[in-house]
Amino acid sequence: MHTILAVDDSPSMRKMVSFTLAGAGYKVVEAVDGMDALEKAEAQHVDLVLADQNMPRLDGIGLTRRLREHPRFKNTPILILTTESSDQMKQAGKAAGATGWLVKPFDPNRLIEVLQKVIR
Repeated sequence: MHTILAVDDSPSMRKMVSFTLAGAGYKVVEAVDGMDALEKAEAQHVDLVLADQNMPRLDGIGLTRRLREHPRFKNTPILILTTESSDQMKQAGKAAGATGWLVKPFDPNRLIEVLQKVIR
């Protein structure tokens, strides 16, 4: 079973994402912001990180950058799931090392499709 780290400062969004992923057979670890996500990613194996962009303490692009500094997360898929949809933000995410960019509100079936394509 693949483990996904779901990072979002919104409790309702974390619950929606967790419900969707658990329903598709994934183990979900929740984090409340980028700093919490870093701690949880370092403490256990994760197969994919799904992070919001706009969060306190450390945003999604900052989290992506920090994870990519670790050799352990060099090839881990990192998807940004956010309300941000500007090309400039998407480019910043790509430059930081994000695997992909998904815009909220998300379609649960589309989210699972994307995960299945990028998860190893």
